Amino acid sequence: MSKKRKLVSFDWAIKALLRDKENFGILEGFLSELLFDDIAIIEILEGESNKRSKDDKFNRLDVKVRDSKDEIILIEIQYDREMDYFQRMLYASSKAITEHMIEGMPYSDIKKVISVNILYFNFGDGDDYIYKGTTSFVGIHSHSLLKLNSLQKKFYEVNEAEKIFPEYYIINVKNFHDNTKDSLDEWIYFLKNEDIKDNFHAKGLLEAKEKLDYLKMSEKDREKYERFKTTLRDQASAYESTYVAGHVEGKVEGKIEGKIEGKIEGKAEGKIEGIEIGEKQNSIKTAILCKKKGMPVEDIAEITGLSIEEIEELKI
Repeated sequence: MSKKRKLVSFDWAIKALLRDKENFGILEGFLSELLFDDIAIIEILEGESNKRSKDDKFNRLDVKVRDSKDEIILIEIQYDREMDYFQRMLYASSKAITEHMIEGMPYSDIKKVISVNILYFNFGDGDDYIYKGTTSFVGIHSHSLLKLNSLQKKFYEVNEAEKIFPEYYIINVKNFHDNTKDSLDEWIYFLKNEDIKDNFHAKGLLEAKEKLDYLKMSEKDREKYERFKTTLRDQASAYESTYVAGHVEGKVEGKIEGKIEGKIEGKAEGKIEGIEIGEKQNSIKTAILCKKKGMPVEDIAEITGLSIEEIEELKI
């Protein structure tokens, strides 16, 4: 029987604690279990992909690391529903590639990118809780898989073509039903429940249990953490009300327009417009709540996706 200890959530830890070299073991453990490899982090990469600006709203990575194999691993944790999240993953991985290219370098030196996405909203239509996406080339006529020849294997130092291209991992936390069948499931259990049972033995979890102990945080850090969790709850509540309202409003407008322009076109436009209205209203409402709590404008921009200028204009 596990003795329940209050642990800080992984999303907070990855922003505030796991960037320190002394805590790399926690992140290495998670990545090792997920990628079925022995991951060793060399450094946390700071660059455009870790920054936030009003002109680059889709690029909001939580952390970007370089491992011992000189691969780049992107980790993002997302609570808000985003219809275009597939494109967001593509954008982030593509930008990571170009960020680390030097003028005149050969294409063979392009870094391998691994994109890890931990999602706390229902995404896509599937019954699994972990999905892996790779690039492969299949013959149109023979349906055979295009493989690397012996010279290419030596040149690229990999055995499969898909190892050259970015890999994508999607962890749909809501689809996990707390049934831990292996060590990777133990990590998913922690991501969902913020709890590590006494019999868990996955890489990095024992260290996480020790270093992510809520009671061992300073009073200042605990206050920051509680504000962070309150903001997430407020944001979730705001989303439920504003997204649904915006979605319904969009459907009504879509039906009206559909009578003039056609039912199919009207429903599609209304649905998209409703989603956009709901998400914008959600961000604004969350920003107002954060301003009332006295949070810094930069932090509010990070949480909501609004620009600093938009936040400063909001009245509370």
